[in-house]
Amino acid sequence: MPVKIRLQRHGKKGKPFYWIVAADARSKRDGKYLEKLGTYNPNTNPATIDLSVDGAVKWLQNGAQPTDTAKAILSYKGALLKNHLAGGVKKGALTEEQAQAKFDAWLEEKAAKVQAKADGLSEAEAKAKAEALAAEKAVNEARIAAAAPVVEEEAEEEEAPAAEAEATNEEE
Repeated sequence: MPVKIRLQRHGKKGKPFYWIVAADARSKRDGKYLEKLGTYNPNTNPATIDLSVDGAVKWLQNGAQPTDTAKAILSYKGALLKNHLAGGVKKGALTEEQAQAKFDAWLEEKAAKVQAKADGLSEAEAKAKAEALAAEKAVNEARIAAAAPVVEEEAEEEEAPAAEAEATNEEE
């Protein structure tokens, strides 16, 4: 029975949400699965991925083949690296402690990159909001400036008929 690590679609139309599962290759896309390994939500920025790395490594060591998208997700979360390091431990090239230290260092570096992206996105969003507010203020000031001379002209026009009325009263 060939096993695949693949995505199982859930969620509304236009708002996908995926489960990462280990399933028989012959089963339907959203059908029966052997084990749920995690979730993937591409609707957020950056995408939210919750993955059981140890479960994924167990399936990889048992011969499960990930699909292209699942392989990218497993690589992003470090499951493929952990599987690679576990192979090195089996061959005697590394000790368990060395492999775990390398994996932890990689996780810290990856977390820093993700945090930097999230900070950059929030900074860009704040900058965009500030620019939008400045543009809105400029439009409002232009609107107020355009409306102010009209009020003064109306006041002058009201004064002019009153002055003419006084002049006609004086002539009589």
